[in-house]
Amino acid sequence: MASEASASPDPDGGPDVPRLLEAMRAVGAELELHAALDRICETSAALTDARYAAIGVVEQDGEGLVNFAYHGIDEETARRIGRLPDGHRGLLGALIQDPGPVRLTHLDEDGRSCGFPDHHPPMRSFLGVPICVQGEIFGNLYLAEKRDGGPFGDNDLDMVRVLAAEAGIAIGNARLYEAAQQRERWIDGSVAVTTALLAGGDAEDALQVVAEQARRLSHAAAGIVLLPADEGGLEITAVAKDRPSQALGVVIPPESELVAELLGGKAVFLDDAATDPRILTDFGREYGPMMMLPLQSESGLLGALVTPRERGGRPFTEAEHDLAAHFASQAALALMMAEAQRDRERLAVYEDRDRIARDLHDLVIQRLFATGMMLESAQRCSGVPEVREGVGKAVDELDVTIQEIRTAIFALQQGPAEAPSGLRTRVLREINTAAVPLGFKPVHHFVGPVDTAVDELTGKNLIAALREALSNAFRHSGASRIDVAVDATATLRDGRRGVRLSVADDGVGIPDSGRRSGLTNLKRRAEALGGDSWYGPGLGEDGGGTTVVWQAPYGPRTGSL
Repeated sequence: MASEASASPDPDGGPDVPRLLEAMRAVGAELELHAALDRICETSAALTDARYAAIGVVEQDGEGLVNFAYHGIDEETARRIGRLPDGHRGLLGALIQDPGPVRLTHLDEDGRSCGFPDHHPPMRSFLGVPICVQGEIFGNLYLAEKRDGGPFGDNDLDMVRVLAAEAGIAIGNARLYEAAQQRERWIDGSVAVTTALLAGGDAEDALQVVAEQARRLSHAAAGIVLLPADEGGLEITAVAKDRPSQALGVVIPPESELVAELLGGKAVFLDDAATDPRILTDFGREYGPMMMLPLQSESGLLGALVTPRERGGRPFTEAEHDLAAHFASQAALALMMAEAQRDRERLAVYEDRDRIARDLHDLVIQRLFATGMMLESAQRCSGVPEVREGVGKAVDELDVTIQEIRTAIFALQQGPAEAPSGLRTRVLREINTAAVPLGFKPVHHFVGPVDTAVDELTGKNLIAALREALSNAFRHSGASRIDVAVDATATLRDGRRGVRLSVADDGVGIPDSGRRSGLTNLKRRAEALGGDSWYGPGLGEDGGGTTVVWQAPYGPRTGSL
């Protein structure tokens, strides 16, 4: 092994300055990082007469290599070698931990060398130089196998040091550019969340927007939003994943150390959730690196945002921690503003409902009642039996109409705080409310122990699905008949017990083209609970109209992170 001090000088007597300057000019012309690294490898090999050259870019936390460019190995050989070096072992890993120039006559003479993988070409002479700017290590430039079979000389070292400095500038600029782009993406994501939340929609959709944006921006395996649960702890209320998740509704109890920190307004960052002792169940052990951020406003904690990566995934950097924390703060503010806007809109709706209820009571019912009395008087005065019978039927129909209008008035005057706890009653309330814009009352059927078997989370989502289906029927179908059925004895496709909601109409059906956002929401809501949703033929002739089916299992859902 030839050390730094004992290496013999290069016989050329000095570096090839014109070629070196030309090489630096060519490298500086590259704008994309990997292209610049490839050019530096190629130039270094040419100036030092080396067969092979490589650059390893170190992770910003100094652990391992994040990028590896090489020259001299063809694609077929690289494919056969397989995985690129990660900088965690061998001589390349040692140079990360102990950066400094290394010249070797033969690689085997350094005890830190661990050999080559299968199919790797043989390499003997070696020259490694750290890439650093203002004392910060960005990586290393490696050269191997001098073509004349001899060792690398002093002139080789001098030229490679200059090129390493150029590589450091390229890597530094690329990192600054990437950091600026990353900040811009997070800012754009925050703007998108605010815009989406203030555009309207229900609370579940708003939370889903936050989960999806957080997952996209952090390059995570999932985006999860948790809200304070009634019994304490945090409840998973929105999940964004590639595959349907059954985590929705899981309650993380307050005894969890992680929940206690989040409820206290403290962000939690895990390097590996799979091995962290604070993760108590298999649910959390599915993931690797994880960010857990409080959604906090001036009035208190709104909830928490969790962005986990797959097991073995790249840990989140300090910059990502800061950007995600700012995003969570902005999302919490947007959620507060959206809720305030929805409160104003609800107040306007309730005021309008009160006005409609008063008009129905003071005008419509009074007129119908007066008309009924006039008909009864005419019935008594008529001597024709057929006339008396017909008038009597008309009076009975008026009585039924008055009762239905009174039911509608009661539904209009009932606020969300007065919502009955029974699922059956809540279904009837939605049906009676929908009867006002529809102009008729949907028929309803209940099967099984609807009130006692269906848990609160499934019942809440069933009501939201019913509201969506009735709204679609009113806005798009032009139906004259709607049948609503709630079956608490249903058996799902996987054999579990569940509840099935069916809403059938005799309208125009679903067109081949057009928006299906409502149906997509229904399916997403069902899949999040482990269920499903679909649509088929309706009640009209030859299957005209649409039948929307929504089903989900019921039962308690609890867990711990």
